[in-house]
Amino acid sequence: MYDYLSEARVLFNYTRGLRRDFHRHPEIGFNEVRTAGIVARELEDLGLKVTPGIAKTGVIALLEMERPGPVILLRFDMDALPVQEETGVDYFSETPGVMHACGHDGHIAIGLSVARILYNHRQELDGTVKFVFQPAEEGLGGAEGMIKEGVLKDPKPDLALALHLWNEKPVGWLGIRSGPVMSASEIFKLRIIGRGGHGAAPHLAIDPVYASAQIINALQSIVSRNVPPLQSAVVSVTTIHTGDAFNVIPSSAEMQGTIRTFDPTVRERVLSRFRQIVEGIAETMECQVELNLQSITPAVINDPQITDVIWQAAEQVLPGSQLDDDFSTMGSEDFAFMTREIPGCYFFIGSANPEMGLNASHHHPKFNFDEDALPRGVALITAAAVQFLRKQ
Repeated sequence: MYDYLSEARVLFNYTRGLRRDFHRHPEIGFNEVRTAGIVARELEDLGLKVTPGIAKTGVIALLEMERPGPVILLRFDMDALPVQEETGVDYFSETPGVMHACGHDGHIAIGLSVARILYNHRQELDGTVKFVFQPAEEGLGGAEGMIKEGVLKDPKPDLALALHLWNEKPVGWLGIRSGPVMSASEIFKLRIIGRGGHGAAPHLAIDPVYASAQIINALQSIVSRNVPPLQSAVVSVTTIHTGDAFNVIPSSAEMQGTIRTFDPTVRERVLSRFRQIVEGIAETMECQVELNLQSITPAVINDPQITDVIWQAAEQVLPGSQLDDDFSTMGSEDFAFMTREIPGCYFFIGSANPEMGLNASHHHPKFNFDEDALPRGVALITAAAVQFLRKQ
């Protein structure tokens, strides 16, 4: 195998320059106009067949080798977050209230660098690489939109790969695991409707605040009493809004939050108990309830055989790395919609450096990562793709 890490390091100034430019000019989901324009230009300059405007701002590019072979989809997300940056770096976001707080700026730069390396090796490989630069990964439906507009057709990929820079782990760590690695995600919104009244006469009111408190407490029993101890789930109430005055019992209370699961059977059990608890307690408290449950993504489940190939590539191209085959997270990812249709693998590249103060969590205003993770990401996804494309 070629020394793809050395090739990635030769491109480091290019990769870092792109990353910092994207960081300075972040764009939220379905608004990645400038970002997509740069992506399309860079890929067109290589001579790739580029199709922009997929799901509004997505970009697809085909790199066809000289001989037929497998079709590999490489996916890179592009969107930023509605977060006010607090890093103080010299490539600080120039867009107030928007920043790349999850590392997608790095993902885009990695993807464009991978395209350059694979293009330079195209005569040694068979098949096709479908580069997919996706908008709106952050819960806005970007993957679903691209699938509806044909990203998994013409040509249909045989497998899909994606990566994520991961600031919970240091540079040198790699998370490569078969099976479920990121959770299914649901959003819930509740409106508990009672009858308002004076705080000094609660017997004349039907108190939605008290009912909400009972519901919140009971929801915490779902995981501890309905999910097998060796399996996982999360039920989190994250907002509650009700009332305006200290002496007024409000007429309603609103809550919202998230549910996360890996196993489909556990998911159905958790959602069933969630409905039973909410509706049952509301009825007991003489309240009405309006419940809205919205599915965001299924779980990301890595194909075992493809994951084994990624693992082998990591051992060869990044020797000495801390390889973790047991890592999973309750975070969610819409790459799951792609791997639900075709086999794939989603893996993680450690990007934190506590000594440099680069260990803020994802979605935090101070999020930033050690850019030495960039060539490591480039090398690994390049080597992984080559494992499937190399001539037999």
